[in-house]
Amino acid sequence: MRDLAFMAAMAALLPLALMRPFAGVLLWSWISFMNPHRLVWGVAMELPWAMAVFAATVIGCFMAAEPKRIPTHGVALLLVMLLGCFTITSFAAMGDPTAVWAKWEATTKVILGLLLTAALLTERRRVHALVWVMIISIGYYGVRGGIFSIVTGGQYRVWGPDQTMITDNNHLAAAMLVTLPLMHYLRLHSKHRVVRQLLLAAMVLTLLATVASYSRGALLGLMAIAGMMWLRSKRKVISAVVMTACLAGAIAFMPGQWGERMESITTYQQDASASERLVLWGISLDLALQRPLVGSGFTGPYNREVVDTVAPGGPARAVHSIWFELLGEHGFPTFFIWSGLSLTGLLYAIRLSRMTRHRPDLAWAHDLGRMGQVSIMAYLVSGSFLSLSYWDFYWTLLVVIAATHALAKRALAGETLPGGADEAAASATGWRNRAAIPRPAMARDALPRSARA
Repeated sequence: MRDLAFMAAMAALLPLALMRPFAGVLLWSWISFMNPHRLVWGVAMELPWAMAVFAATVIGCFMAAEPKRIPTHGVALLLVMLLGCFTITSFAAMGDPTAVWAKWEATTKVILGLLLTAALLTERRRVHALVWVMIISIGYYGVRGGIFSIVTGGQYRVWGPDQTMITDNNHLAAAMLVTLPLMHYLRLHSKHRVVRQLLLAAMVLTLLATVASYSRGALLGLMAIAGMMWLRSKRKVISAVVMTACLAGAIAFMPGQWGERMESITTYQQDASASERLVLWGISLDLALQRPLVGSGFTGPYNREVVDTVAPGGPARAVHSIWFELLGEHGFPTFFIWSGLSLTGLLYAIRLSRMTRHRPDLAWAHDLGRMGQVSIMAYLVSGSFLSLSYWDFYWTLLVVIAATHALAKRALAGETLPGGADEAAASATGWRNRAAIPRPAMARDALPRSARA
């Protein structure tokens, strides 16, 4: 029954992608991030929904008056360069060609979709809508996982949907960590009190679900983003009390077995899983040093024959580090371009928060820049222990930050932006007094006093 309902909903939404291409971007993002087709049964689980939506969106772009040029901001340019590097390293890959080119195809589809997304993020309302889709997609699992943890007393781990990039409990935990600051951004810029309260409840449940994932990397990431959110907060005393209470409450709720697992962070030398990760990182580094320009190609560290070239009999499996996974698979040039994506997004977020600091009409961009920094840090810290180098959700976040930076630059240059700048300013917490928004002087006020009558 669920698969029939889902197929009927998609049949109704696909024509919308043809008529409104950005609606197609939102639909494609929802399918890619949340994977709702993995929550139903029957034939709907295996149909290529993301590809169908993407194709409809591309056709809609030609039918509608939408931008036809790729944006020239740093994130978009680096994505194009990254696609070129992935293609070169795939031709030189050491592993099974079928697996290599399947991974190349999947990654290429993601990057092309991101470039289309970047081209259509032309106004504030679209940025806000995409952030909402990102929050709903991952927040669903955070809220569900938090409720599950309360019902079961935290005795079981929280997992993601099957056959997705966030199936693993560690990957889901990292996804929820990246999402938490974005939830806070939406809470700051939602007009209705009920929506703000629901978002606050979702943040608490997502925090509990993150802790209940039993992920040690997520705990380290949680500590990192708690510190960053405190530094970025405007009311540091209140923020410190609230965050400490939430973290302490979530940790105190968990059973003793959770504490025993977290204590192994300090004794990683005796932990078999942690020790094996160090071996895997060393193998990936050796693969990169063996072929510094192209690495071993997609899936190289997973391939027994490839691993045996540098470490005979060594483990051939997931690397468990975004840094070493990318380095071992693609070599140093691609690694630097891939790292440049995060660095560019972080610089955009920092500059965005600084240049809009005293502009009430751009308060939304200021807060998105602040929370974007925290989300990037959450990914970099928690991802250091996970194989999430090609995560589309994170790359979309970087595209959103870059697009917002471009919109803010235009606004600061005096352009009138679509999307309701005054409305955005009025809805921002801390900037609710519409009289505080700078307005152009009336013609009468510009006249000399003697000329007024």
